[in-house]
Amino acid sequence: MSRICVYLGSREGNSPAFRHAAQALGHSLAAHGHTLVYGGARVGLMGVLANAALDAGGEVIGVMPDHLVEREQAHFGLTELIRVPNMHERKASMAANADAFIALPGGIGTFEELFEIWTWGYLGLHDKPLGLLNVDGFYAPLLTFLNSTVEQGFMAQATRDMLLDADTPAALLDAIIAKR
Repeated sequence: MSRICVYLGSREGNSPAFRHAAQALGHSLAAHGHTLVYGGARVGLMGVLANAALDAGGEVIGVMPDHLVEREQAHFGLTELIRVPNMHERKASMAANADAFIALPGGIGTFEELFEIWTWGYLGLHDKPLGLLNVDGFYAPLLTFLNSTVEQGFMAQATRDMLLDADTPAALLDAIIAKR
């Protein structure tokens, strides 16, 4: 596996654990020779992750729509910054440039990207692994809800099993690599 797309917040959140997890994931991606693909910002957890990967000698590809270059404060120190005309192109480019997907803590943009790429997998549009980094229990309520969705008959267990989860970057990367 060479390119891993990470969805995560353009804010850092309230817990230092989120920042530490982004740094650890960035270092781990670089140490294992994986290229980071992400939204291209220099702020929030996005910037922390990209800088950690770069500092560890990794390659980082950012994808950002033109109208958000100023708003999200694009990171111009990346290996490559792909500018696209809109959000749809951004998500499509990130997906096309990735062999797997990881979601760290984030807000509505992170959730939207996570569920869209999971849906694409469910529909057979890709067969790339997908996982949540459950930092400090951030995704625990969501995981409980998703398991309830299976129990209530709205999602097949096989669909739920497509979404891996782990509490540490190392464990999640191991699970994702095992799925390939």
